[in-house]
Amino acid sequence: MIARDIHFLAARLRGLGKHITIETAGTVPPDGIACDLASVSPKPAHSTPTAGTLDPTWIAKHESTRWRPDIVNQWVRNYPFQLKFVFRTEGDLTEIDEMINAVGDIPPDKVLLMPEGTNQDVLRTRQRVLVETCKRRGYRYCSRLHIDLFGNQRGT
Repeated sequence: MIARDIHFLAARLRGLGKHITIETAGTVPPDGIACDLASVSPKPAHSTPTAGTLDPTWIAKHESTRWRPDIVNQWVRNYPFQLKFVFRTEGDLTEIDEMINAVGDIPPDKVLLMPEGTNQDVLRTRQRVLVETCKRRGYRYCSRLHIDLFGNQRGT
């Protein structure tokens, strides 16, 4: 959503009859962009980089902008959507519940949970909790297929 001329590109693609899925963190308003599916992936607290990994100014900016329920609301009220959350620990479920509730009445089948991880062992461990949670709550499970197929490699 921050790419220059993204609205122009989306309009051109729509004019060509293409299906447009936009994956966004939900921090930039849609402003009427052509979109057939908004895949909104709000960032939980664990997404904020730790000190020492990046410039502290960038870390502070990320933390102050990572969760914008007002903007997420614009996406889910104006477009077909799905909300995708990255899961690290069972404690994340409390925050995810709070985020969903802040947006409003979201049907469970519009919520996707994806394990965080860069190797299959970590993903399988988190998958056990997530699959049961998804079954209980009616959420959808989202794998990290690129890790399964190619490992943790750039460009996949």
